Amino acid sequence: MELHDVLAALGIMVGWIGIVLVFLPGLAIQVGTIAVWAWADGSTVGWLLFAVSLVVAGATTFLKYQRPGRRLKESGVPTVHLMVAGLVAIAGFFVIPVVGAPIGFVLAIYVLALGRVGQAQAWSSTKAALKAIVHATGIELAGGSVIALLWVVVAVSL
Repeated sequence: MELHDVLAALGIMVGWIGIVLVFLPGLAIQVGTIAVWAWADGSTVGWLLFAVSLVVAGATTFLKYQRPGRRLKESGVPTVHLMVAGLVAIAGFFVIPVVGAPIGFVLAIYVLALGRVGQAQAWSSTKAALKAIVHATGIELAGGSVIALLWVVVAVSL
């Protein structure tokens, strides 16, 4: 195993940890790591792996936002609330590193639902938001795991 293989393994692990802990753009780190690895390896198979990982990351990102967002809309959370909660999540990411984004998102959904439907139904909107965050993280984790597995298979076979 060469140095660029070891560094790629570390980069892919950092990306995977970033997905789980929500403080780094995990898929982007994984795809970027594979691009650097393919360049260092210089093989056609390496570049093919990069292209496949890019497609997997793109599909994962699409599903990560599309599926949970649809479920939130079906549960009655208005689109404008999702947009405001998304902005609060971005601010929360900088205010409370690592966990601020999900906390900000859920808190914003709860406060906005309080104003819209009252305390009794606000909690159901908040539970739907929590489920959506878990679902989105699971989708991204699955995509990152596929990318990592593909890299392992290719790296071992070269």
